[in-house]
Amino acid sequence: MIEIEDHSLDALLADDPGGPVVMLNLLRFRPDGGRESYQRYAEAVGAELNPRYGLQVVYLGNGGPALVAEEGQTWDMVVLVRYPDRRAFAAMIRDPEYQAITHLRTEALLESVLQPTTPVAA
Repeated sequence: MIEIEDHSLDALLADDPGGPVVMLNLLRFRPDGGRESYQRYAEAVGAELNPRYGLQVVYLGNGGPALVAEEGQTWDMVVLVRYPDRRAFAAMIRDPEYQAITHLRTEALLESVLQPTTPVAA
């Protein structure tokens, strides 16, 4: 699945512990221009939506061969994005301006994982 569904956002908000959330993005690109389409998506998000919703790319890296994983679980890119809170993430996803560019992400990806993470208490 590539698209975020409304019931998934509702569940994310219902399970909100408060505070910032870092979204783990594991991305597998389409071989026919997927990486380039994702770059256009990232530029479009960064230009307008990053400042509006306070998101910050914490880490962006190309995936290498998996050392421990099931067959087919090597990812092309890993991205960690920090949001001030889950409400900011959900508001961005539901923003009509975001909805107008999300097709670039969809067109770019064969498969993805988008998972919220929260800090482990020390």
